Amino acid sequence: MIIRCNFPQKAGPGRRLAKAAPVCLLIAMILASGPACGKRKPPLPPVQKVPQRAEIKGFQRGNRVILSWPMPEKNAPANDVQHIRRIDVYRLAEPLTSPLTLSEEEFSARSLLIASVPVEDSDFGGKTFTYRDTLEFAGQPVRLRYAVRFVNAAGQKAAFSNFLLVEPEAKVAAAPTALEAEVTQEAIELSWTGPAANADGTTPVNIFGYNVYRSESETQAGKLINQNPVPDPKFSDENFNFEKKYFYFVRAVSSGTGATRTESLESNIVEVTPVDKFPPSAPASITIAASPTTISIFFPPNPENDVTGYKIYRSEDGTVPKAEWKLLTDKQLETNTFQDTSVDPGKTYFYYVIAIDKFGNESAPSEVVSDRTPPSDDDDRSVSTPTTLEEESKPAEKTSEDDPPANTNANPLPVNKP
Repeated sequence: MIIRCNFPQKAGPGRRLAKAAPVCLLIAMILASGPACGKRKPPLPPVQKVPQRAEIKGFQRGNRVILSWPMPEKNAPANDVQHIRRIDVYRLAEPLTSPLTLSEEEFSARSLLIASVPVEDSDFGGKTFTYRDTLEFAGQPVRLRYAVRFVNAAGQKAAFSNFLLVEPEAKVAAAPTALEAEVTQEAIELSWTGPAANADGTTPVNIFGYNVYRSESETQAGKLINQNPVPDPKFSDENFNFEKKYFYFVRAVSSGTGATRTESLESNIVEVTPVDKFPPSAPASITIAASPTTISIFFPPNPENDVTGYKIYRSEDGTVPKAEWKLLTDKQLETNTFQDTSVDPGKTYFYYVIAIDKFGNESAPSEVVSDRTPPSDDDDRSVSTPTTLEEESKPAEKTSEDDPPANTNANPLPVNKP
């Protein structure tokens, strides 16, 4: 093991050096003895270094340049030289004809410190740190060069980040306003008011279209939900679920230099939790077929995707109010056919159907259909009237037309003569 001792440059020659030599020799001998003296302690974990150089990226939005960079996973202790107390943001405005390359020394000498942002422990953990710079050079032939650097509690500054170069676009539209949302059965209908001027106050407003963004929480970044910029200040979001919360905002899109396009700042944010209060359409095209013991009902499925079942109602009198009809399905009917077996031959029955969605909304009654069950085979046969035993013991009554001739041989009853 080689031990090197560094001494302060202020140490005098000769005598001081001679006094220090035995001390260095003693330390080397102790370390060389190693396991021979003392108890070995468990190894300490490596000290985690805090990255001291940020990697920034950014873009223009409206009249602002938005810078962002990932923060280290954790900060160093407060008394550590690597502890990050604040972040300094620098900007250099230079002509478009300036060289793209620039040394850190030149940037440090010519740039302007535009912000010193304090840092909290909650900003670490790999989170993205964001800084917004309001533009003052829009419309001017200028290039903006940005960089940031970390600063510790003693004011010592780390190296500059990479450089971000931005050539600001002029005449970017102002933000849309008055964003509103209306829930229908098929979509969440969004509407807003377009800007009347550009962000710098100039007119006519430079609008290529609009981009619509949606997120599912207040902390989640919005996702673009339109494939191409929307030409009019309205949009129908058909890809949604009832009972789920959504957040919407809109940005105007302006045409820039060449084929570039620049978005405006955000509109107001609208929070929507759509509730399904919309009943399904009434079942249609119902057909019916009857047999002496069964009436079968058929109908096509409802067009709504959230319909979960149907109810069947019946009456023997079509003029009775529908609220008084008998419900034949104790549970929702999950198919599109139904057989009513509780019928009698030779009777007419009336039916209607109601559709139900998964939120319990019921449709209006369908059209009423009816059919008459045919008589049974026994109804086609003649049935003799049963008689009692007493009736069978009585002689049959004869009419005068059926009486046989009188018996002349019979002895007449005597007649008393006066």
